[in-house]
Amino acid sequence: MAQERKNRAPRNRTIDLSAHERLLYGKCLISPAGPVSLPEILNHTINQDLFAILDWLPRGFVDLLFIDPPYNIAKSFNGILFKEKPIAEYQNWFESWFPRLLPTLKPTASVYICGDWRSCAAIHLTTEKYLKIQNRITWEREKGRGAKANWKNCAEDIWFCSVSEDYTFNIDAVKLNRRVLAPYRDNGRPKDWRETDKGNYRITYPSNLWTDLTVPFWSMPENTDHPTQKPEKLLAKIILASSNPSDVVLDPFAGAGTTCVVAKKLGRRYIGIEIDKSYCCLAEKRLALVKRNSGIQGFSEGVFWERNAFRQRKSNLKPSPSVKKASFPRRNH
Repeated sequence: MAQERKNRAPRNRTIDLSAHERLLYGKCLISPAGPVSLPEILNHTINQDLFAILDWLPRGFVDLLFIDPPYNIAKSFNGILFKEKPIAEYQNWFESWFPRLLPTLKPTASVYICGDWRSCAAIHLTTEKYLKIQNRITWEREKGRGAKANWKNCAEDIWFCSVSEDYTFNIDAVKLNRRVLAPYRDNGRPKDWRETDKGNYRITYPSNLWTDLTVPFWSMPENTDHPTQKPEKLLAKIILASSNPSDVVLDPFAGAGTTCVVAKKLGRRYIGIEIDKSYCCLAEKRLALVKRNSGIQGFSEGVFWERNAFRQRKSNLKPSPSVKKASFPRRNH
């Protein structure tokens, strides 16, 4: 759906498209009309109805599947309206397409599925039929309006699943640099933390509660007008933890391309599928901008930083050579 380019304030860094850019980046898109091979779609944005292309995708090529479907709320995506449904109806909708994605996965693949409190029950009940659920991540979405007769909704969930018990999880790649508020010393020396001229910090293991994310807004260079854009930092956590360099990342609801952009920044291969052409063009513009700036806000020096931490140094984004594929013992489910 075509849109007029908005007049932005001088300090507004939101990425948008000129008429010329719509034509330029529109030429980068592909829209298959039948079965496709992996080389035909690799590192491309597919401007296509997911439900039309599902059965045309190759089999067994995806290392990491990131799914951010419409939540069970009324929401307009550039004029395409998704309507709220009874929970059973939403579950039926989810199950009408979700199993058809699974043949694209490798036996060692991981799957992350986003939802909120209205949709998570349906996602859980459906997903456990087909995959092994490893965890549920809850992340603080601090942006949002208050409610006079209810609790402010500022959390979303992500289901972490795998095809088998043999999956990639690079724990050292996703550690958090957290400020130490009560530093403990052993014989006068910092114990398990380090002193810097900016404060005291400890490298900690990541949990399934993420409070260090900032939803993109007008002054951030990753921001677009997409109404449900995920932070690049969120995708960086998932991609670094659950894939290795050159692995293939698939996002079937690609929106403005955040998954593909972060995959490219981190040396992964990617495929994004999105029905709206304007969002596809935005994704291609953002992918082109990676050549100028491959940094990810909140991730530098090989670790993730707390929200609103001091200015971080630019990271070279090279994965640690010690990060290897982990093989996990089978668990009972």
